[in-house]
Amino acid sequence: MAAIDLQPTLTDGDIRLRPLRAGDWPALYAVASDPLIWAVHPAHDRWQEPVFRTFFDDAMRSGGALAITRTATGEIIGSSRFDRVRAGEGEVEIGWTFLARSEWGGPVNFAVKRLMVGHALRFFERVIFVIGKDNVRSRRAVEKIGARLTERTLDVPMAGAMAPHVVYAIDRADFALGPLSA
Repeated sequence: MAAIDLQPTLTDGDIRLRPLRAGDWPALYAVASDPLIWAVHPAHDRWQEPVFRTFFDDAMRSGGALAITRTATGEIIGSSRFDRVRAGEGEVEIGWTFLARSEWGGPVNFAVKRLMVGHALRFFERVIFVIGKDNVRSRRAVEKIGARLTERTLDVPMAGAMAPHVVYAIDRADFALGPLSA
């Protein structure tokens, strides 16, 4: 099997994911600077420019960061990332996803995850999502796309403290059955 492209361009017609570029900083920070996006996130201070600058620079170095845009306008409405650092054998992580609040509760997160999971499972047996234990909004979102809670946990440094995280997973066999088709 070919090596995975961790920065593909993926689209469903309305939403387009493309490699994040250094020049995306102003538009992406304009989205991320909303404190309410991060209110229940373990990195609750990520709306602050120096904190988000570190997040953005890490995303650029990761080699897997994607800008989430509206296909028709090119407007950046968020970002996400593929990463292998915390993933086990045969796995890739999808995470670091955030969206403008105007996109919450609509079809965008579902479309982003469907595109990313579909791409990843062409190359890996499992996709994982590492989510702050108390981040109920994100946990519900991955459950809606068919991810299941595993027994794995991690402590991740965020906002000056260690934050407990849980791990969700979607396996290739489960995806083939259509958990993201609803």
